[in-house]
Amino acid sequence: MSQVEQFLLGSGHNRTAIHVGLVNNMPDAALRTTELQFARLLKDAAGPLDVRLRLFSLSSIPRGAQTRERMAGFYDDAAFLEAADIDALIVTGGQPGGRDLRQEPYWTELTGLIDWAQAGTLSTLFSGLATPAAVLHLDGIAQRKLGQKLSGVYDSRQVEDDPLFFNLGSTMPVPHARDGEIAESDLIAHGYRILARLDVPDQVDIFTREPPGSSQFVFLQGHPEYDPGILAREYLREMGRFLQGKMAARPAIPEHYFDRATENRLAEIGAKADIRRYQDVVLSALPRQIWRNSAVRLIGNWLLLVAAAKARRATSKTVHTRRRA
Repeated sequence: MSQVEQFLLGSGHNRTAIHVGLVNNMPDAALRTTELQFARLLKDAAGPLDVRLRLFSLSSIPRGAQTRERMAGFYDDAAFLEAADIDALIVTGGQPGGRDLRQEPYWTELTGLIDWAQAGTLSTLFSGLATPAAVLHLDGIAQRKLGQKLSGVYDSRQVEDDPLFFNLGSTMPVPHARDGEIAESDLIAHGYRILARLDVPDQVDIFTREPPGSSQFVFLQGHPEYDPGILAREYLREMGRFLQGKMAARPAIPEHYFDRATENRLAEIGAKADIRRYQDVVLSALPRQIWRNSAVRLIGNWLLLVAAAKARRATSKTVHTRRRA
């Protein structure tokens, strides 16, 4: 195995490849799952494109010895991105240890990555917790705490036409699992373009930032990459913590995710019941991944935009070279 493993996600070796870097900042327990989710989503979304995924990590994120051993030869250090000939990036969020992201051990390395990506990529997509970290660094916009965690599958409604939404309907389902929000008024005041909102009051879903001459930054507050069972697993993990007294409030059942009968059965279980009662109900349920088709189209459109930008750049370089000759 080479020092950095490459996943060939498309076919057709005669086409110009699109090189995508995944900077996976998730904690150890979710690292492999996130890696597979994005690899599968990119594979399904690539269509006729030859898309190649390369994995990177921030060296400043605390990791266990077993995780570092598995990552060796499979992930490359994000410090080598500049020399990696990457066209586009996907950046995932790291699990914060406190309220202020700027105090996290990986903050300096992450912000350096964001600064480089503005000129070093054609487009960068920020997912989940990477989104509030990026806007905090770029424009000092702080995420606000929600009164209750937003967990479930919600309709995301387009509010502006954009090539990212080609062949998508006016609404698309998107999974969300977060306890913070970024105020739309703050984003608009700093020149961000709001593309989609959730059918939840004052909740922005997708927005972009593209200063002249800079990379297009695409921000997702949701998780279109999620597999069908991840919200169920997260609910059980939080319920277990609640039953152990490690969480003050009982976690809410993910919205618009389970069928009504499953929701009712979970709601009827007592607050002091054994976790196995919750597991029996959740594991017997069949949550539908109703967001998969729209997620594939959204990411497919993003890849097409990256490919078009790469073609324009190549044409511009060719013309410039001929003029000099």
